[in-house]
Parts: sequence; structure tokens; C-alpha cells
Amino acid sequence: MKCSKAAVMLLFVVAVGEFTFAGNPPGPNPPVQKDSVLPLMQNNGDNPPLSGASADKPRVVSPEGIALLQRLSKNTPFGTTDFDLKGLRAGMGARQEPANKDIKLIHVKIGEIPCEWVLAPDADPAVRLLYLHGGGWVSGSGGNYLPLAADISVAAKCAVLLPDYRLAPEQPFPAGLEDCIAAHDWLIANGPSGPGPAKTTFIAGDSAGGNLTLATLLALRDRQRPLPAGGIALSAATDFTLASESLKTVHDPIISARTMPEFRDRYLGKTDPSNPLASPVFGDYRGIPPLLIQVGEHEMLRDDSVRVAKKALADGIPVKFEVWPGMVHVFQIRGLPESRQAIEQIADFMRSKLPKP
Repeated sequence: MKCSKAAVMLLFVVAVGEFTFAGNPPGPNPPVQKDSVLPLMQNNGDNPPLSGASADKPRVVSPEGIALLQRLSKNTPFGTTDFDLKGLRAGMGARQEPANKDIKLIHVKIGEIPCEWVLAPDADPAVRLLYLHGGGWVSGSGGNYLPLAADISVAAKCAVLLPDYRLAPEQPFPAGLEDCIAAHDWLIANGPSGPGPAKTTFIAGDSAGGNLTLATLLALRDRQRPLPAGGIALSAATDFTLASESLKTVHDPIISARTMPEFRDRYLGKTDPSNPLASPVFGDYRGIPPLLIQVGEHEMLRDDSVRVAKKALADGIPVKFEVWPGMVHVFQIRGLPESRQAIEQIADFMRSKLPKP
């Protein structure tokens, strides 16, 4: 590995399987895989540990987190027996208004792409985050992510743009990716109030949106387009060859690993699944901005994040990598203490990349 010590920003959270519970543990624990995460879970001593965690004291999972895992463990993960695309679209497409009524919502269009700005009262409209929603490339909407976008806007004091990029299978790869690239190009010169240059930009997304975040960074770099100050990938899917060990060893209470071939076939069609813009784990990360990668312990996609963090680090890119014990897929939306802390970590990462006065 050729990274300098300063460039390696691995945040020690806890080695998977070694955390302690605050209170009684939840029933029978889902199986976890230890070996694929441990190589990255090392602190070089230069990085502050997450609140409540240190190299010799495992992080305590909140009672709320334990209760959520207990409830979810009683459910059947989506896609276990069938792939209900209609139901998935109904759920992931539903609009959710922010609880904070002071949040300003502004509808715009970038060409034919419907978008929505989310702006907290004290946010700087020149600090702009492009947030790419999840939904397996076949479902989801910006409107479904308004509460999370509002929380990030409040915490990071930034404007958040949610694009409704095109979905497969009606519009397969690379249609959605092209929309994400166009959206970032647009927000460099346009803000919530209209035309005006950005002070700085970021790209973030979760699950399929985490995949698109990484792919958009690679594409912007390859096309010599202006790059954001940082990329933020939450619970990202990064490998359509489905080689990550956690797909076989981790019980995900949210979604079954059986869904991945379904998503792949609908999104990619005949595209080579090892194409780096489809599977960013195979990308060359030289020249892209620093990354923040967050993932939960109980995710079938956990090793997708582990592997892409390793690849980016090997290519010399600063990576802040966090595995959150006891957490599930896209736990940032769950209203847990860990959700709020993770959003603060996102805000801290963004603040650290702002231009110096």
C-alpha cells in the first residue's frame, strides 16, 4: 500500500463480533463474518475514535439499536421468497415530509430530471450536496429521502439536492448514472435560489445511491469534469459480480442476498458486471476526492464497503471508513442514537473539506 500515514484515515469503531450490548442481547444473534472486516479495523493512533469507542474499548450499541434489531429479526427480509417490484416501488417511492417544518423544499428540473432542494434555515446555499437515493436502481425517489436530507442539511449547514434519476428496467444502465453526472455538473453553477456558483460540492448516496456516488466520481474524473470536495457512500453496493463473502455469511434483516441477481439483471441488462461504472469495486480511484464510507455490521453488502475502501486506499485516496456494530442497512434513516451520530460524522467530514477562509 503506497498511502502516506496522513492519507490513511481509518476510523476505528470496533472489530465486528466483539462489541458489547447495553442491556440484554437480542435473542439469537444473526451469524457474522469476522475475517473480512478485521484487516481494516485498525487505528494508527492519529485518528480520534468515534464517541464511545476506542481501540481497547468496544462501542456499546444503544438500547434503541438493540430493540430495532430484535424487531427486524422477526420479519422476513425483502426478496426472500419473491421479488415484488411493484411493492418495492410503492414503498420506496412514497413521499415523506421532513418533521422539521422550517426546512425549505424547492422543486427544480435539470433538463428532464425532476429534483428537489432541501434547505435548513441556517444552511449555506453555496455549500451543496448531491444526494442519490437508494432503491436498487429500480425504485426509490428523492421525496422518500426528504427527512434524511433535512437532517444532513441541518447538521452540515448545506443545501441538499435530491434528483429523481431514471430507473431500470425501463431505463437501464447507464441512464441513471448519466442523470447523476448531469445533476452534479448543474449544481456547480446553480443553487436553491437560481444561478450562482457553488462554494463547494459533495456527492453522497446510500445502497444503489452509494454505488452511483462512487460511479459518478469515477465518471467525472474520467471525463475531466469538475470534482466535488468529497464523496460519501452509505451501505453501498459495489460489486455486481457478487463476490463479497458477506453475501453468503451475513444474515441481513432488511433485504435478502437473493435480490442482488434480480437488481443486477434489471439494471445492467447485457452490460459486463465488472464494468467499474457498474461495479465500482473494480475502479481506479487515483485522482478522485477523499471518501467517507459508512456501513452497518448486519448487512449483506458489508464486504462491498470493506473491499472498495481497501481499493481506494491502495490507490492513494484518503478514506474514512466506519463499520457500525449492531446496525442494519442504511441505519442513518432509522432515528437511532447511532443514526444521529452517523449524520454528525457526515457533517464533520464535509466541514473538514470546506475551503479555508
